[in-house]
Amino acid sequence: MTILIDNRSGAPIYEQIFEQVRRQIFSGELKEGTALPSIRSLARDLRISVITTKRAYEELEAAGCIYTLPGKGSFVAARNEQLLREEWLREMEEHLLSAKELARRCGLSREELMELYDSLEEEV
Repeated sequence: MTILIDNRSGAPIYEQIFEQVRRQIFSGELKEGTALPSIRSLARDLRISVITTKRAYEELEAAGCIYTLPGKGSFVAARNEQLLREEWLREMEEHLLSAKELARRCGLSREELMELYDSLEEEV
């Protein structure tokens, strides 16, 4: 599990951990049942507060991404297909908004953008 903290980011550190772990789970990089580092271990490795790491793990558990067994640790939960689909839809919306903004800057009409999309479909 790789986590990179960006101190210049406007996002809180716990949120950065949450997002990176969640993405690794949804991408399949972290498989179901994989043990996560202990809260203390991760805090030490990232040189951050245990409280910050604990909050990230609590958020991951609340989102259904991980589960914790007292005395054993935290593990990647089974992938919820509905949750996975929602994540992909959210990611697709972000990309489409970026494409829409680029099209606006290039002066493309909606029809021209759709033609471009259709031509990409034909290539696949």
